Amino acid sequence: MKQYNVSESEIFQALFALLGALSLQILTARFGANVVPGAHYFIIFTELVLATLLAFSIKIRGVHSWDIHRVFAIGLLGLISVANVTGIVFVLNSLIVGHGSLNAKQLLASALTIFLTNIIIFSLWYWEIDSPGLTNSRWSKNDKDFHFTQQNLTKDFPEWKPKFGDYLYLSITNAVNFAPADAKPVSLEAKMLMATQALISVFTLALLIARSVSVLGT
Repeated sequence: MKQYNVSESEIFQALFALLGALSLQILTARFGANVVPGAHYFIIFTELVLATLLAFSIKIRGVHSWDIHRVFAIGLLGLISVANVTGIVFVLNSLIVGHGSLNAKQLLASALTIFLTNIIIFSLWYWEIDSPGLTNSRWSKNDKDFHFTQQNLTKDFPEWKPKFGDYLYLSITNAVNFAPADAKPVSLEAKMLMATQALISVFTLALLIARSVSVLGT
């Protein structure tokens, strides 16, 4: 597998974003908004392991170590994604059934945490498939999964390459607008990831808006 170089600053950006998601989970757990028993603690543990892996990736550069690193990184991302989706399913169930143990504000806090965590996790997915990402290697079979505006402006941006911040922005715009602002998915993998994120965002935003109206109206 072809190896790529990831700058330390880019890894630190991803690490800070992941620590932000971790902080959200801790705050939500302390607030008592546990829609799935133990789910927040599972996500917290998984994000801690992934953050540790990111921190070590600043020093790890061996080809053999990257094979193991890649498996763990993708596996941890997948676990966090599944746990986050499970959370929104339970939140929706609590709202529809109406027999949950959480009050309106706790459900609202949990939904907001799911929404923001969704943005951060999918930015890591996009960074991973389209650039060196978490594992310092491209796992997609495609040479390009996203096409950014700057890549059309080679005279103005001759050496430009997308960084983690670009994928975070892509994830934010897709979560809010359900469409990218300055990048287009060009591979099936990228399209499926963006579609998944958009669907999660639709349900979560609908939940947040509906519950906000309910809370403000009481």
